Amino acid sequence: MAPDGAITTASEGITMPHDNKARPPRHRWAELRFSIIGTLLARPPERGQLRDALAELAALSWPHPVDGRPLRFGQSTIERWYYKALGAKDGSSVAALTRRARKDRGLQPAINGQLAQALTAQHSEHPTWSYKLHADNLAALSKLCPQLGKAPSYATVVRFLKARGLLRGRRRPGGNRPGAVSAHARHDRREVRSFEVAYVGGLWHLDFHHGSRNVLCNDGRWRKPYLLGVLDDRSRLCCHMQWYLAETAENLIHALSQAFLKRGLPRALMTDNGAAMTTAETCQGLTRLSIVHETILPYTPEQNAKQEILWAQVEGRLMAMLEGVRDLTLAQLNEATVAWMEADYNRKLHSEIAARPVDRFVQGPDVLRTSPTPEQLRLAFTAEVTRSVRKTDGTISLNGVRFELPWQYRHLGRTAVRFVFWDLSHVWLADAHSGAVITRLYPLDKTRNADGHRAVAAPVGGVDASTQASAAQQAETTTQGTMAPLLRQILAEYSATGLIPAYLPKDDLEQTHENPHDNHNPDDNNKENDR
Repeated sequence: MAPDGAITTASEGITMPHDNKARPPRHRWAELRFSIIGTLLARPPERGQLRDALAELAALSWPHPVDGRPLRFGQSTIERWYYKALGAKDGSSVAALTRRARKDRGLQPAINGQLAQALTAQHSEHPTWSYKLHADNLAALSKLCPQLGKAPSYATVVRFLKARGLLRGRRRPGGNRPGAVSAHARHDRREVRSFEVAYVGGLWHLDFHHGSRNVLCNDGRWRKPYLLGVLDDRSRLCCHMQWYLAETAENLIHALSQAFLKRGLPRALMTDNGAAMTTAETCQGLTRLSIVHETILPYTPEQNAKQEILWAQVEGRLMAMLEGVRDLTLAQLNEATVAWMEADYNRKLHSEIAARPVDRFVQGPDVLRTSPTPEQLRLAFTAEVTRSVRKTDGTISLNGVRFELPWQYRHLGRTAVRFVFWDLSHVWLADAHSGAVITRLYPLDKTRNADGHRAVAAPVGGVDASTQASAAQQAETTTQGTMAPLLRQILAEYSATGLIPAYLPKDDLEQTHENPHDNHNPDDNNKENDR
């Protein structure tokens, strides 16, 4: 009877271990040869009885070491194995019975230097071709150019390409775009390695997934849903998942804020280069929350592969269980998704980390931070822009809508404003230097302003209106009828030089010197006449 963990064949009690198929064929052949002559080595035959013992072994059938079919070996073959094992150095009989590697192994002598160069250049130009296509094109090239030599066989071409690492490449996204070509060249130059951060919350992954099924909307139309998922890198915990009808920054921030409120703030977030991930609201919001925003390299989706594995789980398990639901709505889909995420995915054993994601998330170690309030998150995920202030009424314009500034800020030429382009109901005035929020702004209401009521002007520069009016009146009284101080200083300095004014007086002479005939007494004329 065979020992535990072994399989007995039909060949006279010869046993093979369970993991025999995992060993290389040459090792399996050596073990078979040793098992055949092992009885002769353990119990050497008496003098003159070796021939009979070899004949008995040759009459038996043995299992093929690869496919298990029965085999029989000649007496001379078994005798050669026996003497080879006896003459083994250091008593390593199995090593002596192992088939030696060919001297030309890996050289492919059928492919000369010119053919090798042509095949290598062909693979460089067409890395996505199959091995068969490479072999057929090389054969056609050898017919067109007889000087290259005879075309090798298909098996030789395959061995040549594999031995030199010229494997068949998969089609990469982007086609022949300049960015895609650059990404492909970088991928060929750099090694690809799996990674995992050391702390929970050290890195989160975020991505959109296009649903495989349409949902029925309230307007009676079938629409494609988009699933946004947030995944922790170390624990593989799904922090939040939610379906939307569009892949926009508004939906991204809506889902990401829920993940923050439920799990805390991470230290870094990895996304692709989509428009929703790179918009100003998203990038500036992550910066205000002190979260490093890392985007994957262009045309390199495998850098965010953990998200792709999550999508395979969504389609293979969640969506498969919803196949029987005919009129699937977005609300039903979201309700089922959240329940599946918390009760199945997060609590099921993950094969890669050999633990449940929820257990690894709790056990840590972690670098998570406490999440801000919903209002603080709403204020953080805003875009800060600069707008010019209209001097006439102290308003600014955002996307064609005018907003009123508090009257004390009407003197500002340009001011910073924080808002989101999809919701102009909440706009804040911000300090352009520190980014701090000053006050909330409201849209201009011309109808309300038409009632004629006007408030007293607020102080500008820390001085109220009455103080400003008093200072202006005093300055006007002080300077009335006098020259400006600077001009008086210039006249004094010029007079001190002793020079006469460098101009020829004309009309101003009559104004500065009195006429002797002006202002005289009429009786004086009579006296002159009498004389």
